[in-house]
Amino acid sequence: MAYRRHEKDGDGVERLETGGNGSFHHENSRPVAPMLDHGISLDRENQLQRGLKSRHIQFLALGGAIGTGLFVGSGGILRTVGPVPLWLGYLSMMAVVWIVMNNIAELATYLPMKGITLPYFTERYVDASLAFAAGWNYWYTYSILVGAEATAGAILLDYWKTPVPAWVWILIIMLVILILNIIAVEVFGEAEFWFASIKFLTIMGLIIVGIVIMAGGAPNHKATGFTYWKDPGAFHEYIKTGSAGRFLAYWLAFIRAGFSFVTSPELIGLAAGETVAPRRNLPKAAKRFLARLAVFYGVSSLIVGAIVPYTEPRLLSPDSNANASPWVIGIQNAGIGGLNHVINAAILTSAWSAGNAFLYSGSRVLYSMAQNSQAPAVFGKTTRRGVPWVAVLATWLLGCLAFLNVSNNGAEVFAWFSNLCTISGYIAWVVVNITYLRFRSALVYQGLLDTLPFKTPFQPYATWAVMVVIVLLTLTNGFSVFVASMWNYQDFLAAYITLPAFALLYFGHKIWFRTPFLKPLPEIDVVTGKKEMDDLCAADVDPVPKNIMQRIWFWIA
Repeated sequence: MAYRRHEKDGDGVERLETGGNGSFHHENSRPVAPMLDHGISLDRENQLQRGLKSRHIQFLALGGAIGTGLFVGSGGILRTVGPVPLWLGYLSMMAVVWIVMNNIAELATYLPMKGITLPYFTERYVDASLAFAAGWNYWYTYSILVGAEATAGAILLDYWKTPVPAWVWILIIMLVILILNIIAVEVFGEAEFWFASIKFLTIMGLIIVGIVIMAGGAPNHKATGFTYWKDPGAFHEYIKTGSAGRFLAYWLAFIRAGFSFVTSPELIGLAAGETVAPRRNLPKAAKRFLARLAVFYGVSSLIVGAIVPYTEPRLLSPDSNANASPWVIGIQNAGIGGLNHVINAAILTSAWSAGNAFLYSGSRVLYSMAQNSQAPAVFGKTTRRGVPWVAVLATWLLGCLAFLNVSNNGAEVFAWFSNLCTISGYIAWVVVNITYLRFRSALVYQGLLDTLPFKTPFQPYATWAVMVVIVLLTLTNGFSVFVASMWNYQDFLAAYITLPAFALLYFGHKIWFRTPFLKPLPEIDVVTGKKEMDDLCAADVDPVPKNIMQRIWFWIA
């Protein structure tokens, strides 16, 4: 790890230590811009080349959280545990994600350098072995998410009962995603903008339609209100009966809600180095993230449990051939002609968009690891246009596990993918929290805590509390398989295979390279790059609204 530290020699002359070779150079004699490990240059001209504005960064953070988990996966949770656990599960997960988002925002705002990744911070503040395992875990998660979105797409397409077999739909989805990432990569950003716009418009429209249905404004004139909370009931007790069954229903919903948010907060960290005025825009995105999640997830999960009873046979379930989003079912039951098809098509574009984005992200993680000698060099090969085609292909091939749908129930395969991605996401969040705690401890040790440009509330206690919760969620991810009547090895593997895989990567790297378990606090570098980022951000000027419309727009975006 390259680093820089100011010291004074015996004559009291300040000098700069640059990491790696132990050599010293006088500050005023350094003619070249510092270069960190992982190919990160602190050259001012390079760092100034940023294209993501405030609205882009907020769009990325929230857009990553709105997808198949909310549109499709929520139906499976509703079917299993009922409306109240579904709602409470999403509310609880929102609180967890908010703390994780805050931690990432503090890390990224302190050093918003171009080229940074979360494993970079882990290696810098904690340990190289943990960063190595975290990098591979991210790649694996993105790859499985590609398969999950393709499976969801096949489920949604089956709603129209076409004569086309599921494997053909999956093949078409996977091939289009591959082509967009290799041949037509230049349209990737533009495509993602329009796909994400459809997602936002869809969820806002669904919330409005849901309220209309609850109030009796649909063609059937049936004001559902919260009648489904009475019949068939607010809770569908899980495994046990009484209060124990209700708690287990809530806990299962809490666990499964994590799938909707996997890799979402990390987008803030990944995009920090490309963000204009990062110390203004990253905190803004983090502060507004919870409020917007409350609207999109808090309100929508409440509404979907009010317009569809959990006894609805078309809801997603491993025991059925269900093929509809709960939103589509609710609209169809209300007698709103044609809208169910429009919404199903919109949700399908969401799944396609997410698969496209996950393939892009996973391939870039693998490419970055190859560049840093943490993955075989072959994954660093690119086309003449700079597309890492080997990394794209490797990520795509793992995503082809979606073809499991051919010999299994689509809902069952989607549940497997959800479990695999969820536990991988939880592990990633534990690593983020550990990284943040070591970063904060190093700042406190070196007396630099007051230099944090962005501070979030309740720290570090909130991080410790959330880390305990995430560890519990990880360990109990597949708790139902330990009930004798519910045991099956497929669900067990889907729920827990990631834990030994991560441990193997971590301990294998540590044994091979003999790295310490934790970097001692005095050796943690919290200085390198800080001055350059301070200088860069000092030039930022807050935009001044010229009229009321601009004032409203600046507040929103």
